Amino acid sequence: MSYHSLIFDLDGTLTDPLTGIVRCMNYALSSHNYQPRSEQEIKPYIGPPLEIALSELSGSEDEDHIKELVATYRERYGEFGYAENVVYNGIYELLDTLRSKGYRLGVCTSKFEKYAIKILQEFELDKYFEFVSGCGNYEMTKSDQLRELLGKDIVKQNSLMIGDRDIDLISARQTGLSSAGVLWGYGSSEELAKEKPAFIVDTPAQLTAALIDRMLKVISCAAV
Repeated sequence: MSYHSLIFDLDGTLTDPLTGIVRCMNYALSSHNYQPRSEQEIKPYIGPPLEIALSELSGSEDEDHIKELVATYRERYGEFGYAENVVYNGIYELLDTLRSKGYRLGVCTSKFEKYAIKILQEFELDKYFEFVSGCGNYEMTKSDQLRELLGKDIVKQNSLMIGDRDIDLISARQTGLSSAGVLWGYGSSEELAKEKPAFIVDTPAQLTAALIDRMLKVISCAAV
């Protein structure tokens, strides 16, 4: 097998969270007497940690206040927002094919783990994944999460991190993992190319093809 594990980001990679995130961001902002923001203003903050997003959207640098904003966001998210995701076209087919080819699949997301699991269960995606890593506290980064997966021997060093934002690729590089960028989410080709991933794809079908092609090359080399 060319990779020990394929590690998927969640938001912007498996599911489109736009509707739920916009509604929850504006719920948090308006609950604390800030003006609501437009969808276009909130879009760039899909992917980075909530603390960064709400700090910049509110203009506050007060850590305690930011934690209050995040807690308010999660009030709505835990009740309604998680179910306002949409699975991207081609994702079920991608995961079916990868599993049939013997790939081991997991998820690593900046969301709290309980919300990630709820989303995967809501859309019947949980059956594809052998592990789910979510953020455990406000200080934890995606790099920390990947280090934890490596440290617990849940993934090996020859694993691939797949995501739509530069933070996914940066976290992979910081932990010595390979990465792949996807363009159906919220990152641009320029943003992803700067991090020099193994490959960048436009569609889930292209990702399937790239991974199968790599597998065949590994098998071919082993047979020589």
